[in-house]
Amino acid sequence: MEFDLARARADTPGVAHVVHLNNAGASLAPRAVTDAMTQHLALESRVGAYEAAERAHEAVGRAHDALAALLNARPDEIAILDSASRSWGMALSSIPLRPGDRVLMSPVEYGGNHISLLHLAERTGVQVEFLPIDGDGLVDVAALEECLDERVKLVAMAHVPMHDGLVNPVAEVGKVVRGTDALFLVDACQSVGQLPVDVQDFGCDLLVGCGRKYLRGPRGTGFLYVDRAVAPLLTPAVLGLDGVEWHAGAYRLAPGARRFETWEVNAAARIGLGVAVDYARGWGVERTWQRIRSLAAGLRADLAGMRGVTVEDRGVERCGNIAVTFAGLDPFQVRAELLRAGINSWVCLDNAACHDMQQRGLDRLLRISVHYYNSEAELARLCSVLDGLTSGTKARACV
Repeated sequence: MEFDLARARADTPGVAHVVHLNNAGASLAPRAVTDAMTQHLALESRVGAYEAAERAHEAVGRAHDALAALLNARPDEIAILDSASRSWGMALSSIPLRPGDRVLMSPVEYGGNHISLLHLAERTGVQVEFLPIDGDGLVDVAALEECLDERVKLVAMAHVPMHDGLVNPVAEVGKVVRGTDALFLVDACQSVGQLPVDVQDFGCDLLVGCGRKYLRGPRGTGFLYVDRAVAPLLTPAVLGLDGVEWHAGAYRLAPGARRFETWEVNAAARIGLGVAVDYARGWGVERTWQRIRSLAAGLRADLAGMRGVTVEDRGVERCGNIAVTFAGLDPFQVRAELLRAGINSWVCLDNAACHDMQQRGLDRLLRISVHYYNSEAELARLCSVLDGLTSGTKARACV
């Protein structure tokens, strides 16, 4: 079936104002999401925030069910927090680790995750090591099997890094880790909503994601999947009223992932997250993934053919995130010119992918990230502006 681009763009008011190619940072929200959030905020202003949340109880709670359906999980295996960083930190601090335990992490890990793991090592005495990679930059599953022993208690990896288009073989890694005592934690921030994410297929014990990127939801929304069989082993460092159950003056941790939640929430943002997930499922992630992958492949080919442009992506299967460097041009300069032309992109610094970018001698790069609502005409416009920059012709502003 032909993709209905006209409908996707009609549902996205922002495309009338900007060529948005920073979807790996935060996508343009569909009208359904912003309408649901603004309507709830208007209700709060009329009747009060607590009272509005009571009236919208089903809508506020919808995000758990929607995310569970999207990830092939159960609703009680989903905790909703205010960011993926919070979700990652809560998950990591809850795992019982002791001095001498080994933690394996992917070399392309997001800088914030990397820092959290280093901080964990300083606090607990665990040993943090990098997962082996192959010539394509992917986690080497066969080599990983040789690294696993009884001391490995956690394997943490990014499905898709924030600075590269590669897609790691998460399901294959999950099969290997499942045969050990180690827990498997996946960062799906860049992949959820972009390509199919199935926690059963991945074989992961924990998975974190956020609403603002390819799910097209609001900022300030993150989530944590916790396998219900693993949850009893985890003790959150911080507890809230929704994370415990009271019994005769004593408390016990709430079952499942809810032990990670607190009572106070941004109701409008949570409603928006639920609407965004339902909207993504309405399109079908498998279907939109095909369009994202096709757009990105065509754009990569066009960029690779430009003088002075280097596409830095690796991997075998590549996604909608495209990493680019320029001969003689600073990525910040390029981004500024693109902004003047009405085109959004982003600059990734090496501190956002601490190990990998520094190992490859990259201190910064331009990230261009496409979504299914982007048009071929928008990508042609991008290439025209970049061609003008790399050939020394001044870019013109979009009309």
